[in-house]
Amino acid sequence: MSGYLDTGAPGSEELLFLPLGGAGEIGMNLNLYGHDGQWLMVDFGITFGDETTPGVDVIMPDPSFIAERKGDLAGLVLTHAHEDHLGAVPYLWPEIECPIYATPFTASVLQRKLAETSFGHRVEINVIPLSGKFSVGPFDVELITITHSIPEPNAVVLRTSSGTVMHTGDWKLDPDPLVGRSTDEQRLAEVGEEGVLAMVCDSTNVFVPGTSGSEGDVRENLMELVGKYEKRVAVACFASNVARLETIARVGEAHDRSVALVGRSLWRIYESAKENGYLTDIPSFITEKDVGYLPPERVLMICTGSQGEPRAALPRIAAGDHPDVDLCEGDVVVFSSRVIPGNEKAIGRLHNKLTMRGIEIVTAKDDDVHVSGHPARDELVQMYQWINPKIAVPVHGEARHMIAHAKLARECQVPQPIVALNGSMVRLAPGRAEIVDEVFSDRLALDGNRLVPLHSQAIKDRRRMTYHGTAVATVVVDAKGRLVEDPIVTVNGVYDAEDEDEIKQEVIDAVAAAIDDLRPDQCRDDSTVGEISRLAVRRCIRALCGKKPHTEIHLVRV
Repeated sequence: MSGYLDTGAPGSEELLFLPLGGAGEIGMNLNLYGHDGQWLMVDFGITFGDETTPGVDVIMPDPSFIAERKGDLAGLVLTHAHEDHLGAVPYLWPEIECPIYATPFTASVLQRKLAETSFGHRVEINVIPLSGKFSVGPFDVELITITHSIPEPNAVVLRTSSGTVMHTGDWKLDPDPLVGRSTDEQRLAEVGEEGVLAMVCDSTNVFVPGTSGSEGDVRENLMELVGKYEKRVAVACFASNVARLETIARVGEAHDRSVALVGRSLWRIYESAKENGYLTDIPSFITEKDVGYLPPERVLMICTGSQGEPRAALPRIAAGDHPDVDLCEGDVVVFSSRVIPGNEKAIGRLHNKLTMRGIEIVTAKDDDVHVSGHPARDELVQMYQWINPKIAVPVHGEARHMIAHAKLARECQVPQPIVALNGSMVRLAPGRAEIVDEVFSDRLALDGNRLVPLHSQAIKDRRRMTYHGTAVATVVVDAKGRLVEDPIVTVNGVYDAEDEDEIKQEVIDAVAAAIDDLRPDQCRDDSTVGEISRLAVRRCIRALCGKKPHTEIHLVRV
């Protein structure tokens, strides 16, 4: 089916949906809608590296498809300010160069990020009021207030001449969100009554029965929990959860504890929140430098690093590497956050470090100290009852989440559930919804200060080095290809020092034997001598150690 769009932009009667990130994974969202010759992007986010991407902290979708068509890109609408929905903008906006539309808090967060770039002054950010309506190219856009784990999350209604799409973004139903407005259930129901062709919907918690819980309940539980302790308490949570920050501030006030923000991202979110009227009536936070001057029983800290990120505040504290803050035996750390898939090992290491120092740990498994920002099954059913779409397109989930979501949509009497992974071009109209093309979809990695394809040779080599070590051999031959002296071999990350001499000699002998077996014409060809030497080194080390190291040969002909 490749080539469906080679001849031009979407037709006047077509309504297309194309995910380039966030479909088949949780995070890194990039969604495109095509209609009447133009495209509209909804969200442009990142995800984070793990042990499989050594040296890479940030990963983002490759926007090449739309970058090649940026003249047809009408704009970018941001649903909310989480990194997996806007984090790619400071890296990749020059590739798309389109206006951005966001509500005030989201715009404030983005502006702070763009201020650190060389192109931020060029970015047109259109600030849209809550529940605002506006037009972008052939799309009439309406924002509907929903609840999530950050201020001002929005569902996006896209009205076109070929039908209406409801793009939910990240959402939940929270009767007591504490900060910001509750979900506009009435408006959702009204949109459903108007008629919705397709709903593109969050799949994160499709396997979770019931409902996701309320921030109001978390506040009550944290209030009671912190009151039990007489030593220093630290709460690890996501910096963007402004309701959680307000809760902890109130808990500190109730228990006569000064509340410190420990981590730069917390201060950035706090400033953006204040700019937009949030967190204005709570006691002032203290800095991490103030913590050491107060008695432990008078301190409550909010720390970044709940996912075990090495350079975040809490992992540094656990390692005894933080310049201003320390935790001692008997202190308490409350993990008021969920475990993001892929971070289990890092979080486990963090828990172990804290425990070995005699620090008590409380997680959501021990007490009700966290609620998810995504809809559980009963909430999904309720959304389908309000919207009643003809087509359901699950996103924001791994393949298993999206397939389960499609099954749930079918149970909710949706006629056409369709599962589309990144790169799948879905035609929503005219006719029956179907995947009509597969387009280029890839990932980019921030490798130092460069953006490179995630499958680049440098990252592949680094991964091999991480798991298998390295071997470098300098081979000196004469004009006829005969060894002038024994190869010089350096091997790292493969064997211990006590085995070095024996293994190196085996490798040297293997290279010499391989070169001796070459024909005279082969001996005169540098590439042949180099390659046969490389294979000899790898095969010998594999036979001796069971490893396949990244291997390089430096060939010198004298």
